[in-house]
Formats: sequence, structure tokens, C-alpha cells
Amino acid sequence: MKIAACQMVSGPDVAANLVAARRLLEDAARQGAGLAALPEYFCLMGQRDSDKLVLAEAEGAGPIQAMLATAARELGLWIIGGTLPIKAATSERVRNSTLVFSPAGECVARYDKIHLFAFDNGRESYDEGRVLEAGSQPTRFDAGGVGVGLSVCYDLRFPELYRGYAGCDLLAVPAAFTYTTGQAHWELLLRARAVENQCYVIAPAQGGQHANGRRTWGHSMVIDPWGQVLAVLPEGEGVVMAELDRARLAQVRQQLPALAHRRLG
Repeated sequence: MKIAACQMVSGPDVAANLVAARRLLEDAARQGAGLAALPEYFCLMGQRDSDKLVLAEAEGAGPIQAMLATAARELGLWIIGGTLPIKAATSERVRNSTLVFSPAGECVARYDKIHLFAFDNGRESYDEGRVLEAGSQPTRFDAGGVGVGLSVCYDLRFPELYRGYAGCDLLAVPAAFTYTTGQAHWELLLRARAVENQCYVIAPAQGGQHANGRRTWGHSMVIDPWGQVLAVLPEGEGVVMAELDRARLAQVRQQLPALAHRRLG
């Protein structure tokens, strides 16, 4: 199966972001992708954190979900829908949710970001906990025989989540890494997750200068189970593609059966 990571530089205009996302999904389909993944916050990089509260959708309804469902059905794609704000139990919080749509246009999986990012180096300051409600359940799904484990951005720093996905063929990490943290740790962490779990990793990212002043690292990539970067886009809007090769998966796991050698956890 060919898999595609879509990189965006989303802004505060949801309609414009949805048009851009659809364009990238169409590009992925034209190139033969069977599965395409959008980045975290593909639908909105607002001027302030609270913008997510206004635009939050109820699960199963809303223009963002409608676009994903329609694109999946019309393009015949498995779509990992980056993240979008889904209403939480309280109106003061939202869930940062990944929704997955099958080629039939049906929502088949939901993952709510578990680990909420906070960072302050004196120049940049972020605290997702101000508006996000953390999820608690890991989620995996089957994409036409490909087992996929879901995660989002800051989750990447918590390997215990991914160890729970042992046996999956693909790990998805839609993200909006800051330029500062991405430059230091993005590729390092992605390749580590691929190597230690002996699986492919698809990492669609935000990549550029946003209207709200934030700069994201980009470098959307696909990585194989030996840790080799198969495709990468440093910055700007675009699509990177690679083949998820089941024979390669089997070869790596047979030659170095590290998962079978585990003694702890």
C-alpha cells in the first residue's frame, strides 16, 4: 500500500484550510495512495487557543467531518484526519481528536490526544491544557489489512503509548511541532519509535510560518521499520509518499526479533 503524509501551513480560516486539505488529498490519490494522513490542526491554526472552542464539532456532525468523509468516499482513500476540535463534556474544553475515515466514507476510529503539550523557554510559551481535555484511550484500527496505531504530536515523547501498539504495521503521528522542539527532536523521536516497534511511521506535519505568528517545524516524513527515512518534505505545503512493504516488515522482524525478546513491561 502506498501511504501519503500531507503537510500544511494552516491558518485561521477554516474554509480555506479545508480547500487546501482536499487539494492535498486529491494529489495523494492521483499518485496512487491507498492511505493519506493530514497534520494536527489541519483545519485551524487560530489566532488564540480559545478559537478551538468556537469551532468545535459534535462527533458525527459538522463541515470538517463532512469534508473528510466526502473526500474518503470520492477519492477511495483511508484518511487519517489529522486532528480537529471535538466537543468535550464541558464547553470550556475540547478534545483534540483524530478521526479516521474508510474508503466508504465511514468514520471507523477516533483517538483523542492523551498527552497535552506545555513549553516555556522564556521566548515561546504554550499550554494546551488551557483549552484541551486529555484523552485516555489508545486506539488502533485496521486499514484493509494494515494495522495502524494512532497518536498525536506530543504523544511522540511517551514511548509507552507506542509499545502498547506492538504488532501494528504503521504508527501515525500527525503533528504541529514547534520549530524549536522540532529542530531538536522530531526526526530523532520518530525514527526511535519506528526502530523500537519495528513498524512504519507516517508523520504528517504543519510546516511553515502561520498567520498567528507561530512557526512550525514541518519535515513530514515516512519512515520504515529499520529507521530509514523514505520520504521527507522540509517546509511548505505538499505531499510525501512511500510504499508500505509487508515483505520489508516481515524481513526486519524475522532477522531481529526484538519484540519477542522483551523481558519487561
